[in-house]
Amino acid sequence: MLKLYDSPECPFCQKTRIVLAEKDLSVDIVPVDLQAGEQKRPEFLKLNPFGKVPVLIDDEMIVYDSTIINEYLEDEYPHPPLLPPDSAARARVRTFEDYADNAFIPVTGIIMNELKKPEAERDREKLANARQQVQRMLAVIDGSLAGRSWLAGAAFSLADVAFAPRVVILGALGVELDPEWKNVAGWIQRLNQRASIHDLAGLEAWRR
Repeated sequence: MLKLYDSPECPFCQKTRIVLAEKDLSVDIVPVDLQAGEQKRPEFLKLNPFGKVPVLIDDEMIVYDSTIINEYLEDEYPHPPLLPPDSAARARVRTFEDYADNAFIPVTGIIMNELKKPEAERDREKLANARQQVQRMLAVIDGSLAGRSWLAGAAFSLADVAFAPRVVILGALGVELDPEWKNVAGWIQRLNQRASIHDLAGLEAWRR
């Protein structure tokens, strides 16, 4: 039995739960209360010395970092495949996943943190700047989706997984889609049609 140390609202945990759902894998979820600092307790640091979720345990194997976990799951449980067979397409997937993890997710996180504050306490300039950054990224993604159903081509992949937790709640974050971004609009619609994403725990408060 797989065991996942998880925090429902963490987008990196959500990434891994999407993959587990896509591969129809049974998993024992162990909740980690980040607000209470459970990820910094000695027993957790034995699993991941960086004190971050998610952490996956598969028998005696301990894997941490969502990207590494998802590639491990791809290697161990290859069906259905979430990485394309050729090296060029795999590089494309990994490039998009890096873009999601290190650019898109952090900026959308800024928006979410501001929106959680009482309205009078929100930094409107920070919100506006973050939304503009997200829109610039979406314009790039729209171009990358030209002639493609998914970021890596014809098949849903780990690249799409990486963006999904935040892309599907852009409306709730106050990020407007340019009407010309038809590729992005279609992509988001396809993401929402996947059960692994439509039923993703941790997004309830943000879904509209």
